[in-house]
Amino acid sequence: MDQTDEQVRLLAEDGTLIEHQTYKIDLSDDELRDLYRKLVVVRRIDTEGTNLQRQGQLGIWAPCLGQEAAQVGSAAALGPDDFVFPSYREHGVAYVRGMDVVRVLQLYRGTSLSGWDPKERNFACYSIPIGTQALHAVGYAIGAKWDGAELCAVAYFGDGATSEGDTNEAFNFAAVNSAPVVFFCQNNQWAISVPLAKQMAAPVYRRAAGFGFPGVQVDGNDVLAVYAVTKAAAGRARDGSGPTLIEALTYRLGAHTTTDDPTRYRTKDELDMWTAREPIGRYRSFLEKAGLWSEEVERRAQEDADATAARIRRAVEEMPRPALSDMVDHVYAEPPATLLRQWRRLEEFEAQFAGGEEG
Repeated sequence: MDQTDEQVRLLAEDGTLIEHQTYKIDLSDDELRDLYRKLVVVRRIDTEGTNLQRQGQLGIWAPCLGQEAAQVGSAAALGPDDFVFPSYREHGVAYVRGMDVVRVLQLYRGTSLSGWDPKERNFACYSIPIGTQALHAVGYAIGAKWDGAELCAVAYFGDGATSEGDTNEAFNFAAVNSAPVVFFCQNNQWAISVPLAKQMAAPVYRRAAGFGFPGVQVDGNDVLAVYAVTKAAAGRARDGSGPTLIEALTYRLGAHTTTDDPTRYRTKDELDMWTAREPIGRYRSFLEKAGLWSEEVERRAQEDADATAARIRRAVEEMPRPALSDMVDHVYAEPPATLLRQWRRLEEFEAQFAGGEEG
């Protein structure tokens, strides 16, 4: 399953700007250049995350390689009061929302169970169970509507999550309550090792019609199209017109996670085809054609990426080992007896190793 005739594109694969009757770009030249910088920095953050895991500094990493345009374009279209409910791969969204991505890496290093306050940047903690965050977003959106707030909630998930009951229940509940929510599906073609063709027989965005709200398919490797479509959907949510489902058709160039070997289930030809469609080169071609790219623009983007990578590497290597009690300190106001017994046994177990070190 690939792009449909209805798919929104504003950039051809060679970077040529395409006029669209509905979706327009309203960004200044500086904002267009800044989108490029964000794409470059996000790719570097992701590469550094993969490298750190391979060197044993992180327990696992979920790469977003190839999905930078879907994440940067959508996040750039949101307002400061909008609230994001991510899955576990939205490192680019976190960066654009102003999150310190070191906090994301804390989670993957295992030194924090969720290392940030969601209210600081209106960015909820990563959701590891597949699709649950869609329900959280709908609940938040309905609450905001009752409070009279002019904002939208955005739920990010992958194509695999659309097969989960939680996601479909979220679609239905959002529709009947006209909730100000945007469902943003990054269709990256694979649910771990299951290809899209074995997941569904119709494009994801067409599912919205069955629930009673609009769906849009956008070229997920076209940062300008993603920006325009997301901005329109968020505006529609904020003005009381209800939910929208966006299917950003993209491709996961890396592994599902660093515990996975995609060479065992996908072909080199498929990977080569999508590598040729990767989003950063296309956007740079657009900037060049528009006279907005220069060696200075590239140098600044690369310097920012290098500095960010060096900072997060240093921060990860210096992260203190958490106290054993961090696992349970904030779970119960009054811990039950069974948990206390387990805790004493764990302390006794750990004490054996401490004695060994002293000896």
